[in-house]
Amino acid sequence: MVATARAAVCLTLCLIVSQVRGAYVTEKMNKTIHNLLQHYAKAVLLGGVLETYEKLIGHMLNQLPTPTAGSDQDVTAELSYILKMVQQLRKHDYQEQEKLMQELRALEDIQMDNPVVQSKALWELPWLYEEASSIKMARRRRRQTRRFKTRPRA
Repeated sequence: MVATARAAVCLTLCLIVSQVRGAYVTEKMNKTIHNLLQHYAKAVLLGGVLETYEKLIGHMLNQLPTPTAGSDQDVTAELSYILKMVQQLRKHDYQEQEKLMQELRALEDIQMDNPVVQSKALWELPWLYEEASSIKMARRRRRQTRRFKTRPRA
């Protein structure tokens, strides 16, 4: 669960920080795409958070003692209601995010000892490294631009 959340956060940060590059993309279009990426990254993160809440509330329900008359039944009924609402929200509004979360979980199952996987990883590494570096550089450039704009003039 922690690894899934970490993967979702990393994906979110990559999508938020990244910019669409190319000579044919106008600045307005670049901003629009960037804003859409932020929106969808937030939706993926919220889908993962809702999944965690669903598991947590289910765990809380399982830990409750057998309901007896009175307040125990009330707590069970209230937790069950909350769980049902979270499940409905995930089912109706976060199906695409659930598919993405499953794909992210599949990354945890990579066979590290498989020579074919190792070969493919080395083949893809230059492209991945370049992409990750360009995201870091874009973030650094934005920070430097912000600092330059906020410096008092002498």
